[in-house]
Amino acid sequence: MSAEATGNSDTILVCIRGNSGSGKSSIARELRRRHGRGCALVEQDYLRRIVLRERDKAGGVAPALIEQTVRFALDHGYHVILEGILYTGRYRDVLTSLRDGHRGRSLFCYLDVSLAETLRRHLTRPQAGDFTAEQMSGWYAAHDVLGWPGELVLPETTGLDEAVEAIVAVSGLPQDGRDDDRR
Repeated sequence: MSAEATGNSDTILVCIRGNSGSGKSSIARELRRRHGRGCALVEQDYLRRIVLRERDKAGGVAPALIEQTVRFALDHGYHVILEGILYTGRYRDVLTSLRDGHRGRSLFCYLDVSLAETLRRHLTRPQAGDFTAEQMSGWYAAHDVLGWPGELVLPETTGLDEAVEAIVAVSGLPQDGRDDDRR
């Protein structure tokens, strides 16, 4: 993983991290919907669990695929919203490489949600029956921030619209609403 230059001065990278059930996917999807075309959504779970069918483990290839996918989209002029748990211990090198190599603006955001709130939110999700509270407790990493200057840490009291607005304000991701998927 290198910090080779990627994207251009106009591209924006937004990375949304947090525990399972913290609201990452909802925020990322709403950010992209409000932006419209020209914004790639890169979901850790989709690449790791669906494309690779790989467990999140040390030595896995998912981090490299995620980095390559983000770079590809940035290099082709797309803004990118990367979302996932993206544990600091396993993904710091990839995230550092993306941050250091990106020619445009980058924002790294962490949703700081307690285990109790994560478990409560999980019960409202469509995938509530896919895994148990015990499994989620085993995956939970408290306050897994990167500790970088400029990292946006949002507390669990932050609502969806408030989170989207904060991310837009800090990242500068345009919100032009051109979300016409009919063509």
